[in-house]
Amino acid sequence: MRWVTRTGCHVDRTACAWLIRRYVDPEAAFVFVSDVSRLPDDATPFDITGQPFSHHDGDSTFEVMVRHYGLSAPGLAALGRIVHEADIEDERFDAPEAAGLDAIIRGIGELYGDDRLIEVSATVYDGLLAHLAGRRD
Repeated sequence: MRWVTRTGCHVDRTACAWLIRRYVDPEAAFVFVSDVSRLPDDATPFDITGQPFSHHDGDSTFEVMVRHYGLSAPGLAALGRIVHEADIEDERFDAPEAAGLDAIIRGIGELYGDDRLIEVSATVYDGLLAHLAGRRD
C-alpha cells in the first residue's frame, strides 16, 4: 500500500511511518509531497491537515493512528506521549525523552532525505519502544 505525507519529515511523521511499517503495513511505500493540494489518489495520507490520520482533538497523528488501529503493545502508549511532546510541545505529558528524540530525528534529517530518514529512524523507534516496554513505571 502507498502512504503519502508532507516533505521535510520530523518526529510525528517518522514515528507514524515506523508505526505503519511495524504494525499496519510491513510493505508500506511512502510518497512525499510539498503541495498537499496534489495528493496521489492511490495513497493514504497521514500527518496532513484535514485528513483522518492527522492531528485531532489535541492528539498527534501518531496517537490518532494508535487509537484508530487499536494498538496496545507494551511501551506504545509511553512512546505516544514522547512523540506527542516532541511534536506538539504543549506540555500535556511529562516526557523528558521528547527533547532528545526531537534532536536525534532533526539531526538525522540533516544528513538524509525523507526516504532514508524513515529507514534510519526506524531503529531509533525500535530501540525506544524496547526500552519503554521494559520499564516498570
